[in-house]
Amino acid sequence: MHPVLFKIGNITLYTYGLFVALGFMTALWVANRRAEYRGIEPELISDLFFLILASSLIGARFFYVILNFSEFSHDFLEVFKIWNGGLVFYGGFLFAMVSALVFVRRRSINLWATADVLAPPIAIGHAIGRIGCLFAGCCYGKVCHLPWAIEFHNIDSLAPREVPLHPTQIYSILSNLIIFIILILMERKTTHPNRGFKGRIFWSYIFLYGMARSAIETFRGDFRGNFFMDILSVSQAIGIAMALFAAFMLFFLSRQARHAGN
Repeated sequence: MHPVLFKIGNITLYTYGLFVALGFMTALWVANRRAEYRGIEPELISDLFFLILASSLIGARFFYVILNFSEFSHDFLEVFKIWNGGLVFYGGFLFAMVSALVFVRRRSINLWATADVLAPPIAIGHAIGRIGCLFAGCCYGKVCHLPWAIEFHNIDSLAPREVPLHPTQIYSILSNLIIFIILILMERKTTHPNRGFKGRIFWSYIFLYGMARSAIETFRGDFRGNFFMDILSVSQAIGIAMALFAAFMLFFLSRQARHAGN
């Protein structure tokens, strides 16, 4: 693949950074359109999105450094070179969740209604960002000999070169696109966007992503950390925990909505 899109003098445009930026801009555009449709001020969504961007980048990089500390022991300044790749979605998600929670509390915004607006845009933005992973060679898969296996030949690629690998980046792209479509279809099953209990779309996203991520982790070839007697990777354990908690929240919020209706 092509980790570096082009280089002019001292200016280098990394493909990974480009697609992360495109993913963010796409997610912001979709979120603003959804906010207008639901009577939420787009300016609030924009402010929240930029806060989420900053906090998610910090969290995603922090978790990556913790899980792969040996990569940075020789040069600590490499920690700050996020354009080279190396982000953990879970870390970014947790940091973004905390910062978003503080934001909506201070602005007196309905938490779950706002979360429902943001969930599909996050899914589509994540899918686009994962294209950057494919070009950079990060988040690569295990060696396999399936017809759809991919090989990396670029000397700057983060993946092992000249060997067929599971295209786990493509698995992630497709899973996020499918999740995006499912969430949109869930909304369209109702005649009005505000029908149904608030939080349904958001927690459905968390459930679907947690399940998809834990499945994809099975095929990852980079070091994932060990957990639970080496049966699960750290990311698999987090994905399963997220899915279970999301299932609980869906049950809790739906029951709460039914009782409120009575």
